[in-house]
Amino acid sequence: MTGAERARLAAWLGGRFGVGVRIAALAPLGGGAIQENWGLGLELPGGTRLALVLRRDAAARLPASLDRAGEYRVIEAAFAAGVRVAEPLGLCTDPAVLGGPFSLARRVQGITDPRRLTGSDAPIADADALARDLGRELARIHSIPPPRAGLGFLPPSGEPPVAARLAHLAALLDALPAPQPVLEWMLVRLAALAPPPLPAVLLHGDYRTGNLMIAEGGWIAAVLDWEFAAWGDPLEDVGWFCAPCWRFLAPEREAGGIGARAAFYAGYAEVAGAPVPAERVGFWEAFATVRWAIIALLQGERHRSERSPVLEAALTGRMAPQIAHQALGLVRALETADA
Repeated sequence: MTGAERARLAAWLGGRFGVGVRIAALAPLGGGAIQENWGLGLELPGGTRLALVLRRDAAARLPASLDRAGEYRVIEAAFAAGVRVAEPLGLCTDPAVLGGPFSLARRVQGITDPRRLTGSDAPIADADALARDLGRELARIHSIPPPRAGLGFLPPSGEPPVAARLAHLAALLDALPAPQPVLEWMLVRLAALAPPPLPAVLLHGDYRTGNLMIAEGGWIAAVLDWEFAAWGDPLEDVGWFCAPCWRFLAPEREAGGIGARAAFYAGYAEVAGAPVPAERVGFWEAFATVRWAIIALLQGERHRSERSPVLEAALTGRMAPQIAHQALGLVRALETADA
């Protein structure tokens, strides 16, 4: 961040937190493959200190992601519903400050590194207890139905939600410079194999190990990274969390590489008040893997754009063929089960 940007930010913070607020620390944070995150330490008049995270758009955004204003409104709704999120503390939409919108949230301490959380030395006292907690937290997110005041910018889920989601993925594929016939075929097959829809709810859209802040000892401190929030079938989030591509170093632990699928389902049912229809989740795991393959291709294109040469995006783009191969196996398994 340039000196001029820092000065303009300090002036804006004075209007938000009071005259005399001082920026005590400002440094980029690691993680976050899509957005730009900064650790911001403030000293308020009287000596009170605040540890915040400033979040703004990277130079190039994925077309499927919300902007900062949209993401902030979703987090506000989740916070009001009792979901464990970093407390939202401010939104600036004036481009004169930092060149684009940015949001502020209270900084939360914990571990997000998925390889550390799924490794043999993971700092988790009881993996299945954490898996249950993760299920409960996802069900709290899904307790928010459409329509919702303040979230009118989220597009309608469509009827049924899965058809709208598949159409959205097809549009993303169509926008890529090179054809992707295998992924296009998988979207057609998924449309034919889709289970009956459940009523639409608020989806996190990227609820997985790596986007969950886990406190030392093994409990959820905060759900992070809401830029893919949307209305849709709640099992989309369940399938995303349980998909093989998000188990990292522990493929045998079907709940996000953390714990047992049964524990995750039990925690979800505890809050949702009904059991997870497990026979439908396989479809959404296949959908998740196809979706991840498409996002990987988009990340590769993001790296190739002149605006955003991001190494992590480039590496993700190179993973796309491997992810697509995994997705093909899951779609084939669905076809076999349906035969």
